[in-house]
Amino acid sequence: MSIDLHIHSNCSDGKMTIEEIFKEASRRGISFLSVTDHDSMDCQEHANILADKYRIQYIYGLELNISFSYPDYNGSQFISLDFLAYQYDIHYQPLIEKLGSLTEFRKKRAEMILEKINLEFRCENIVEFTHKDMEEIESSVDGVFGRPHIADYMVKKGIVSNRQRAFDKYLIKCNVPKMPLSLK
Repeated sequence: MSIDLHIHSNCSDGKMTIEEIFKEASRRGISFLSVTDHDSMDCQEHANILADKYRIQYIYGLELNISFSYPDYNGSQFISLDFLAYQYDIHYQPLIEKLGSLTEFRKKRAEMILEKINLEFRCENIVEFTHKDMEEIESSVDGVFGRPHIADYMVKKGIVSNRQRAFDKYLIKCNVPKMPLSLK
């Protein structure tokens, strides 16, 4: 039995649509999978339908970035952990509301990142990002807004040669922390 329980679709920071994921999983003989997009359940109902179509066993998945502190580790300072959740209720209202808050924060975070990138651009005599650039980046987002969308836009604009260069030169340095989400 071939299993993949950690796949990202284009509803998050993945490149493939849900349909493409299931086609590829079927081609590779994967018989059990879960799509675990960052902070998003947008594709889950469609994925469940496609699982039947492709005769692949499916469980709902989600990836959340949480802040965690353990008394005996790292001086009790908070650390960031990726938390994978499976087979939850996709209609659970508190989860839907929390994911809505995370989505709103992701947009604000992207705006703050662009402001920091603009400071770098000023030093390098590069034309700064405007509100129109933000709108264009946002229009490329199928699901949740993330730094990869900014990186792809920087490549499209010819500012950097590839996504990794965008991260290395700007996005790591100009990062803004994610919305803190406790394990609780």
